[in-house]
Amino acid sequence: MKFFITLGCFLGLASCGTQVPLSSGKDPQRELVDRVNATSTLAVLFVGNSYSFGVPKAFSKLAAKNGKNVRVGHSAHGGWTLSKHAASEPTLRKIREGNWDIVVFQEQSEIPAMSPGFAAFTMFPPLRKLATEARSSGAIPLLYQTWGRRDGHHQLAGDDFHAMSQRLRAGYRAAGENTGCLVVPVGEAWQREFAAGNGDRLFMEDGSHPSAFGNHVTAEVFYHTIFGK
Repeated sequence: MKFFITLGCFLGLASCGTQVPLSSGKDPQRELVDRVNATSTLAVLFVGNSYSFGVPKAFSKLAAKNGKNVRVGHSAHGGWTLSKHAASEPTLRKIREGNWDIVVFQEQSEIPAMSPGFAAFTMFPPLRKLATEARSSGAIPLLYQTWGRRDGHHQLAGDDFHAMSQRLRAGYRAAGENTGCLVVPVGEAWQREFAAGNGDRLFMEDGSHPSAFGNHVTAEVFYHTIFGK
């Protein structure tokens, strides 16, 4: 694996620690605050997979309830990775032509929880491409940190929700540092709800996808991250 990571960096495909984060030069949180304050109707695009299916609607509904004007869109396909989105002309066209203020990126649910080397090699290059597209179109890229499976990863003996969620948190933090993207800590809110005894309410029956309650918790994190209230 070390060989492949080194080769990827040499070819410019993988993101190494020496690469400059893709940012505007501002503090990411300050940049977001400035954009929100300067925009009457905030336009937010969600790019991901089935974990993002219900989030745009839940976020829009919560924003409207609190008197915020938002326009949402999505490019979300079941099972898709950021690599697949980065190679998808419809996704790239939607980013380029939608006049978005914010573009949210969500990786496939297991990749950021894998070994740091594998996650970096698999996730960082397409994320950098997508974040570059977002910034080139005038949008701010955000990372949607997801949650562990209810019973942990099925191929790891002794794994559980909290352990997998912690690995995801580390994976998204590393990706955010590599690209200069602000991380929306959805998975951390899910951990708090799980610890409070609401674990079963968060998930659909498959123990992976969000229920209506899970989408609401997710939307609340997006709302507080973006609007700061």
